[in-house]
Order: sequence, then structure tokens, then C-alpha cells
Amino acid sequence: MTLLILARLVSTAFLPLLLALVLILTGAGLAKWRVTTVTEPVLNFRYYGPIEGRLVHIDRSSSDAVRLTLDHVVLARMAPARTPAKVRVSLQGDQSFTSFNPGDVLILTGHLSPPAGPAEPRGFDFQRHAWFMQLGAVGYTRTPVLRLAVPQSRGFATQVFALRMAISQAVQTAMPGEAGAFAAAIMTGDRSGMGQQTLAELRASNLAHLLAISGLHMGLLTGFVFAVIRYGLALVPRVALRWSTKKIAAICALIVGAFYLLLSGGNVATERAFIMVAVMLVAVLLDRRALTLRAVAIAATIVLVWQPEAMTGSGFQMSFAATTALVAAFAGLRRFDLSRYPKWSRAVLSVVLSSFIAGLATAPFAAAHFNQIAHYGLIANLLSVPLMGVLVMPAAVLAVCLAPFGLWGIGLWAMEMGLRWILFVANVVATRDGALSHIWAPDPLVLPVLTLGLLWALLIKGPVRFAGLVAVLCAAVLWAQTTRPALLIADNGSLVGLQTDAGRVLSKPRGSGFVAGVWLENDGAPIAQEDAAAKQGFQVEGRRISVDLDGWQVLQVSGKTALADLNGCDGADILVSNQVDATDRPCIIYDLARLRQTGSLAIDVAPNGDLWIETARWVAGARPWNARQGGRSELIVLPVQTQKRVAEATQFFDLEQP
Repeated sequence: MTLLILARLVSTAFLPLLLALVLILTGAGLAKWRVTTVTEPVLNFRYYGPIEGRLVHIDRSSSDAVRLTLDHVVLARMAPARTPAKVRVSLQGDQSFTSFNPGDVLILTGHLSPPAGPAEPRGFDFQRHAWFMQLGAVGYTRTPVLRLAVPQSRGFATQVFALRMAISQAVQTAMPGEAGAFAAAIMTGDRSGMGQQTLAELRASNLAHLLAISGLHMGLLTGFVFAVIRYGLALVPRVALRWSTKKIAAICALIVGAFYLLLSGGNVATERAFIMVAVMLVAVLLDRRALTLRAVAIAATIVLVWQPEAMTGSGFQMSFAATTALVAAFAGLRRFDLSRYPKWSRAVLSVVLSSFIAGLATAPFAAAHFNQIAHYGLIANLLSVPLMGVLVMPAAVLAVCLAPFGLWGIGLWAMEMGLRWILFVANVVATRDGALSHIWAPDPLVLPVLTLGLLWALLIKGPVRFAGLVAVLCAAVLWAQTTRPALLIADNGSLVGLQTDAGRVLSKPRGSGFVAGVWLENDGAPIAQEDAAAKQGFQVEGRRISVDLDGWQVLQVSGKTALADLNGCDGADILVSNQVDATDRPCIIYDLARLRQTGSLAIDVAPNGDLWIETARWVAGARPWNARQGGRSELIVLPVQTQKRVAEATQFFDLEQP
């Protein structure tokens, strides 16, 4: 408020700067408010015992295990004030979950752990992600899950979830196989029936966006409803001459979109899609142009006010990149007269351009977040997206409309034909040689520079707009020069990864599979863990693994016996252990206790020979979601002159982050 008053008193030349400062401070305040409002207890130890909770969500993990999310959690010998608001449990083994209903109170015996930190410094932070989901613990069970009680009454959210799962189950019963699971996913957001092979093929063909309820589905659904109602009312002269059929259609489409949002579970991607569609439909009601960059900016602002954390997510970045590029591109095409071309050719051109522009705009963000590039994605989208718009989504609306009369099989049959074609395209494209290539993770500066460059090129008028392309080029050069850490160490001390000319070598073929997969994907070489462990690079002696980094010796030992047999540090500069070590040793020690505080490690040797040890906690800083780790946030720099004198060096170069 003080800044706004000050803005009235100073020269107009300073108003943009003051406004920018106000917006920055407002954004910081909103982010702090969001972090505070979602605060819930987080488990701070490994728990094994009875778990009780109400079923609120069902999905599948990357390993294809069914996962149950529970709230109203009760844990043995734990006060309610310390109990997580939600926990997520994976079902190991052959267990059925279809007999459970949303809202059922379940009991089981399982293992729970705090949400894990980044697999490597500067990597994806699941702790942060779980914090905003109010997920205080994750784990698994190998014992049967039992129903303790059936709720006598369900709240609104539980009733909507129950309706979701009922529709999903009915669709998959009427349409067995992957097509039915696909239909359930796009109608209700329930992906628990999708197989991992199908998901992999959809990703490799760049068709995975058809599975998520996002802007495409929301736009197709509301657009279809808008068109049907508007043209349907136009056939009634009394209505068409007295009422604004366009506004009536917009209101109906908005209501249908809101119902679709509720039915789909209201995840972040669907909320974002609904907000974008709602802004455009409200623009229609206000007699404004719906598809403008201003409408996209308003939608983005609403999303970030509601969920500031969405800015760093792949869904937010990719959807708004595609929408912004499409709106800007088609606004530019208005200057060209295409009326002399046949209507069918204009429709084909529109589909081709839409797929090409959206794919081009989202490609760098997809590559940065998922480390892969689908080379035949444009072809797959041209063969699939039009069918999604003209057959699949209209058939879904038809199925819902005919369901009260018991005739929804007509719509489901049409959906199945379209979805089988899309799955066929995904399979053919994904199995072609060279369909997919992989790329290493970029430097953290790449995406901000790239985004600012693209926005500058789109929003600024005149020749100076080409400066944005210079920024895009700088981002590409920075990405090309990005190097991966020479040595990575997991936060449990049991897995080490060494970067060599032949790729990353892993210290063991099994165990810590998720972390190993993340490392290899970020390297741009997602091979099997067993293959990475078979490469040469480590010196292995029993349960001891050592590596030489340009004269710096790193030793990793597994188990209490191997740790007890050490003579000091056995000449190593850095000792890593998956056990707690209370022995005073003449080297830098990263035992299990210290790694729980620092998180995963990235070790590099600078060109001048200095050794850098970067921790995940140092990169993330002190945040509410990692407070349970304690206050150890360190970056250690060892000058080359201190080699073999590490004990002395650590007294001077153990730096605490301010």
C-alpha cells in the first residue's frame, strides 16, 4: 500500500519500476501465504506398524503398483498433532483394490517414510511436491488391506470421488482393455487401469498429453458443447431472434466445463485448463475477443495467484507455452487472406499448423523436464489429435447424455474406435527406429533465459523483438555446454554413480532403483541399472568401492562390518557410508546420519583442481518441507593444495549457507 501511495507522488517515469516492485512483493507474499496454508505434519522417521485412514485417491506408481492415498490418518503411538494429514501407500504383490469404495476407512500394516528429497542436487524435489499435496508420508505394504468401516454419510468431495470411480469402473467394464482404461482416464482422470507399456508408447510418440485432462480436452469438450447449443438454438427462430444464443452457449459450456473439472478430480492440470477456458468464455459473455494474449495472461495470473508453486511445474510451463504460441501465431495469420483457398484445405492447414506450433513451443520444456525428444511426434499428433476432436470427445458427450436411458454403449463404441486408432498410432510410431532420443538435464538457468527470450520475441513490437531470439540462442548454447556431475551419491549412502567417457557407472546393479533411474535419465542415457553397473570405472574390494577423481580419493563402504574394518579412512579424502559412523577419522565423512541432513551429493573437480562437494540441501536452502533434516546446508570447496590434508582443510572450507 505504501508503494502504491508513493507511486502517486513520484514522476510517471518511475511508475513501471514501482509497479514491478509491487507485483514482485505481492507474488512473494502469495507464495508465503500458500506455503503456510498447506502446512501439515511430516513424518520424521521410518515407521512400521498399523495404519488407518480414509480412502481419498487411487492411482499407480511408475513401477505399475496400485497406490492408495489416505486421509484422517491414525498411526500407532503417535499423537494427532504429529500425524500426517495424508499418506500414500503402494500395494506390493497381487492385491485387489476394486472392492474398496471412496470414503471407506481402511486398515493395513505397512512401512512409511518421510517424502524423499531430490535424487541429486538441482533435481526434482519430491519433498516440495509432497508438501503442497499435504502428503506427509509415503510407503508400501505387503499385507492385505482391509475395510474397517463404511461411512454412514459422505461429504461433497467424497461423493464426487465416488462418482468418478463408479463411472471409471463402468467404462472399463463396458470397454475392456487399454482402450477402456484410456476412455476412463480422459472421462474421469482415473489412470489406475493404464498399463506401463501403453504409457511408454504414448510418451515416445508425444501423445501422452491426450491422456491427461488438460487444455486440449477441456477445450474440445466446451467447444463442442458451445457449438452444439449455439447452432441448435439458431434452428429455433423465436430464440435466435430474441436471445443471444452465443452467450447462452457460453454459459452452458462453462457449466459443463465446471462439472468436468469436478468429475476429473480437480488436479492442477485440469484446474489450469478450466481457468483458461473460463476466461475465454467470460470474454464471450462480455463481447470481447476470446483468444488473445491478454486472456492467456489473465488465466496464467489466476493460476499463479491460486497455486504459485505451479510455475515450476512442467504442466504449467508446457500448457501456457503452447497456448501463447498458438494465439500469437494465429493472430499473425489474420493478416493473410486465405479465403481464396478451399475450406477443406484451410481446415487441414489449421490442424497441421496447430500441431506443429504447439509441438515446437513445448519441445524444449518437455526435453528439459523429461529428458527425451519424440522425433515423430508431429506425425503422431496429426494422425490422432483431429480424431480426438471430431470423434472421441463428442462420443464421450453422447455417451454421458445417453447414459440415463441405458444407451451409452453407442457413444462408448464410437469412443473405442477412435481410441484404438490412437493407441495403434502410438504403438507404430514408438516402435520405429529412432523414434525417441534422450538429452541430458539442462543448467537451471536455461529455462528462465529461454522463457524470457520467447516472451520478449512474442510480446515486444518492432525490430527490437529479435533480441529475444538472441536470448533463445544463448539458452541453447548454455544447454549444450551443461556438464553432468562427475560423482553422484544417493542420500542413503548406498549408491554411487561415476561419470565416465562410456557413460555413468553405478556401484550396484540392484537397489535404489528410482534414484539410479533419475541419474541415468538426467544423463540422457536411460539404460538399465544392471547395464550401468556392469561398466568399468570403480575399484571394487568386497563391500568397498573406491574411485579416483583427478587425485582426490573417494571411498564408499556398505554395511557395519566393512565400516568397522577400516583403518581410519584408508587413504581416502572422502568416506561415504550407509551406516551411522561415530568414529573420529582424518577425512570428510558422509555417513547415514549426515546424509539425512545434507541430502544427496554431487562431487566435481574444477579445472584448477579444486574439489567441490554440493549438497541437495544447500541447493534447496532451508525450506519448510525439508526442515525435518536439520540445519546442515553446506557447500564444501577443497583447494587442490589440500589434497591428502583433508582433515585440516575441512576446518576452513566447510561453508554454511547464510
